[in-house]
This record gives sequence, C-alpha cells and structure tokens, in this order.
Amino acid sequence: METKHFYSEPYRKLDPENYPLTLQASKYCPKQLFCKGKLPEADKIGIAMVGTRRPSANAEELCRRLVTSLKGTNAIVISGLAQGIDCYCHCAALEVGIPTIAVLAQGLSEKIEGSRASIAERILEAGGALLSEYEGNVPAYKGNFIARNRIISGLSQSVLVVQSRQKGGALLTAKFCSDEGKLLLACPGNFDCELYSGTNALLDSGQAKPVFIPENLRAVAGIPLIDGAKIEQLTTYGVQLSNGAKKVFERFNGFRKTFSELQEEFGFKAPELLAILTELEISGLVSSKDNIQFYFNGA
Repeated sequence: METKHFYSEPYRKLDPENYPLTLQASKYCPKQLFCKGKLPEADKIGIAMVGTRRPSANAEELCRRLVTSLKGTNAIVISGLAQGIDCYCHCAALEVGIPTIAVLAQGLSEKIEGSRASIAERILEAGGALLSEYEGNVPAYKGNFIARNRIISGLSQSVLVVQSRQKGGALLTAKFCSDEGKLLLACPGNFDCELYSGTNALLDSGQAKPVFIPENLRAVAGIPLIDGAKIEQLTTYGVQLSNGAKKVFERFNGFRKTFSELQEEFGFKAPELLAILTELEISGLVSSKDNIQFYFNGA
C-alpha cells in the first residue's frame, strides 16, 4: 500500500485549551496554533535544545550524547527544525526513541527545503508533531523565526543552548526562557572558539547553568527517570552524594514526601535536612515548587 506523504496529511487548528505542555501557561502563548501529528501526553516534560545553523564538526556527536541522557524519562525534545543543532537534536531523539516536536516558522502546507523535509516526515512517523502558528502555505518570512522561538520556549520546562555565536536565534530563545523564569542551560566551550562565544557569555553572566558533561543533562535539568535513578548511575554521571543524602534518596526514590514526613522518618534537625534536600535538588534528584512537598526522582 502506498504511504501518504506528509504534505498530503491535513493539519488541524488547536483549541487554546488543548495547547500542549506548558504553552497554555506561557506569556508567549500564541493566539492560534496549527498541528500535524500527535500531541504529547500531559506527563511529558518539554526540553528545548537549540543552537547555531553552522555548528562545529563534533556537534552532531555532542547532540547525540545530550539527547541520549534523556532516555528512560518523560522528556520530549523540542526544537525548530533548522539546519545544524536543531536537526541534530531532532535526529538524535528519533534514533534513541524519544518523542520530538518541531516548531516551524512557516505554514504546515508550505514546502520544507532539503533534508529537513525527510526529518519532518520521520518525526510524524515516530509519533511526534509539527507545530506552527502560521496557516497553510505561509512562507518562512524572516520575522517569523523570532516568533517561532518564543513558542519553542513556551512549550518547554527548560532550554538548552548547545552551541551559539554571540548573535543568533538560539540566544533569542534563551531570552524568552529567562524572561519567564525558566531554567536556562548552556554547554560551555573553548573560550577562543566563536561557536561557543554565545553560550560562554550566557554562563559568564550567570543567566545559564552549565552542562559540563553531556551525559549529565538529565540530572542538571532536573528531569526524573520514570523508574527512578540508582546510586550506581549517579556515580557514573559524576554525582557524589553525602551519606545522609544517599540514605534519604534510597529510602524515598520515586515518592513524594513533605518536610515533616522526612523529619519524622529520619529524625534530622531542620538545618541538616534542608542541607540534604538542597544537595539532592542541585543533583536534579528532588524538586519542589513550594518547599513543602518534595518530589523525589521518578515521583
């Protein structure tokens, strides 16, 4: 049976209450949004991975290692289907079986140029989605890319700038991320390399948190493993926990507990328990929105 080409697949307009991930709550939520493919389930965690269209020779391998670190989580990789870092991250997600969303700066019926078209088709075949706020055959006008970047950030819990010069669309996505108080990450690089001048500037200014080891992205971004992490894995990623933190983590990995419940279980004094929880939060193993309920990795 002949396979339908994705250009022949109809797109649909989404109701605002059906906008995926964190987009509904974003101040950059678009007035209209069109979709092809399958929207992510509510438990998915969006992480945007963006960067230059003209990356370094080792950038493809770097993207593969970063994305592979998200295996076993509810992460979904979001990018803009641009040449370079964007496409490398989409392809890495497809290779390791992580869902991915491409946000386009053109209408979903407009032709996608070059190898990007086959990547778009693979995204749909793998159960991902193409999104755009532009209808039909609207071409990719220059101004559309800035608007596209705000949606990439709006969909995401955190944004990682993989490689960027001091000027570029990835830094605009980073600005949108910072403006909403979301977690901004960046890969540091050689200070003499122009390709890392943008990411190094984000780190030097304190706007972004560094991802020194690609395999540690999951922990730095605070994305829990579905089945919970193991101490042996943390050691592999270079995370060294204190004995108290190990004790608490091993006991409650995959659970949600209040501060009072943790005190009752272990008898820690408040300052000691706070120090342990801070250590676990820095390691990406515990999260809390109110400092009352603590979500241990996998909870």
